[in-house]
Amino acid sequence: MSTTLTGTLRPDLLKLRTYALAGAFVAGNIALPQLAHLVPGGGPMLLPIYFFTLIAAYRYGLAAGILTGALSPLVNYLLFAMPAAEMLPVLLAKSTLLATAAAWMAHRLNGKVSLLALLGVVLAYQLPGGLFELLYTGSWSMALQDFRVGLPGMALQVVGGWLILRKLMK
Repeated sequence: MSTTLTGTLRPDLLKLRTYALAGAFVAGNIALPQLAHLVPGGGPMLLPIYFFTLIAAYRYGLAAGILTGALSPLVNYLLFAMPAAEMLPVLLAKSTLLATAAAWMAHRLNGKVSLLALLGVVLAYQLPGGLFELLYTGSWSMALQDFRVGLPGMALQVVGGWLILRKLMK
């Protein structure tokens, strides 16, 4: 991991490895929502489109996280018309916040991963992301949906992310 968070973005965007990793994580962010939508209400409940963005940014840095977070909703929309077009800005904003928070936390902790750190990452994207959603939609119901319905998904991000990142960090 490099010494500065912002110093890694431009050089990483010039590396083929960054694009290959982002492509693999985007594929995960395409497959996981398809599986989640087999469960009634699975998308809003499990928040699957954010999972591999968290992994990409925490383990491989801001560039991989931003690419994964930006491409995942766009590719899902182009392939499956999900999420709805009007919600793309919200997902893109939350994904960008998630990638930034995860890369920052990993940098701050020198790549160490903990449940508390991942809980902090999830809150660091959900709270301002919810505010953005409120401002964008004008709906408190929409803005609070992830906290009303998506708690299992947030827990999956924290616990599942911790398990996978521990394996990847070895």
